[in-house]
Amino acid sequence: MKGISYSFLRAICALVIGLVLVLFPDQAGDYFVITIGIVFLVPSLIGIIGYFAQNAEMRQRFPIEGVGSLLFGLWLIIMPGFFADLLTFVLGFILVMGGVQQIASLSAARRWMPVPGGFYVVPVLILIAGLFALFNPTGVRSTAFIIIGISSLVYATSELINWFKFTRRRPKAPKTSIKAVETIEDAEVIE
Repeated sequence: MKGISYSFLRAICALVIGLVLVLFPDQAGDYFVITIGIVFLVPSLIGIIGYFAQNAEMRQRFPIEGVGSLLFGLWLIIMPGFFADLLTFVLGFILVMGGVQQIASLSAARRWMPVPGGFYVVPVLILIAGLFALFNPTGVRSTAFIIIGISSLVYATSELINWFKFTRRRPKAPKTSIKAVETIEDAEVIE
């Protein structure tokens, strides 16, 4: 899509997730897992109901993947606590990837403008927080969610600052003139 800034969208998503994790750390994991369960459940129900709503002559094959998705969605909804612990690892991994991505973006921004070393502090802290969430599974889940939530908020803020300071100032690629292309196509070949 033209005109969408993926840095800005990443920042908004991280901001929402961070706020939810910080404001509701005890319930956030369960609600995230239940939401994921619903995401699996709804399309599977639509597929299964659609199968039975067709005429017997029109039916192709029974939607086995729909049943699997339905069962997995129900499992997520019924046992969110089990999967919330796994979600801690997933969110920790996302923080690690976010920190690495920001470091890479700042390194790329050095090609067109100077980037002070202080801008690397926040991505390194985000990377460390993600590693902490990954390698400290014995910690209390709500504490891990608070750490991940604060890190997500810092990531969102940092990403927005980087977007305003660097990404929007990226030099545009020169556009080829249509007239120049037509002139080149119309030129005679001289041997």
